[in-house]
Amino acid sequence: MATSECDARARRGDPGLTTAVTADAPADGVVLRAEGLTKVYRSGAVDVHALRGVDLSLSARELIVLLGPSGSGKSTLLNILGGLDTASSGRVFFRGTELTARDEAGLTAYRRHHVGFVFQFYNLIPSLTAVENVSLVTEIADSPMRPEDALALVGLGERLHHFPAQLSGGEQQRVAIARAIAKRPQLLLCDEPTGALDSATGVLVLEAIEAVNRELGTATALITHNADIALMADRVIRFGNGHIVEERINEQRQPARELHW
Repeated sequence: MATSECDARARRGDPGLTTAVTADAPADGVVLRAEGLTKVYRSGAVDVHALRGVDLSLSARELIVLLGPSGSGKSTLLNILGGLDTASSGRVFFRGTELTARDEAGLTAYRRHHVGFVFQFYNLIPSLTAVENVSLVTEIADSPMRPEDALALVGLGERLHHFPAQLSGGEQQRVAIARAIAKRPQLLLCDEPTGALDSATGVLVLEAIEAVNRELGTATALITHNADIALMADRVIRFGNGHIVEERINEQRQPARELHW
């Protein structure tokens, strides 16, 4: 597809963006790459620097954990990588296509086809069952999983027809994960997915994320304040004051079921 046609489709939010951004996937397996990202918010007469020149890459089948105190820039980075926010400067590339050159319609198409989001709070529709909540995504995706299969992947194959009020907090979060991955995203972004859960329930949620990363090959980034969760990652990236202050590789990932906190 010619570049001009690709850009035109992105501007329209055309589903054809799915093909356009994946056609030139890098041979090195990098799904997402950020270069020199900054984000400055204006607060009265003061400039607040949320990101100060962040470089980051994320590959297929990789799971990274982002650690750092509140206000260190983790969520700001995740929102920019997911197309929910824009950087003040710097560039983001998805499969070789520059996202920072896209307008809002192009970013909407990117989010719709390629990104799954999981947040601390589940945002399920109370009047819909688990399978109906997941179906909301599959009805607008190009080649989705069956909602039943997505729920089975996160261990909820027996809870398809339960309403959110009939599910525990951990089960509701797993429904949210199933909803996020049912469209087969190439990127899964999780912001404090266990923040509202106890340890035992949180491990079940992490096992679901682990299964998605392993079985679907989804590149996964997970924000947490809990350093113990970092043991399940391929790479651990620590933030401080808008910078990456430390990056380390785990020689061996620890299974989520063995985590304790």
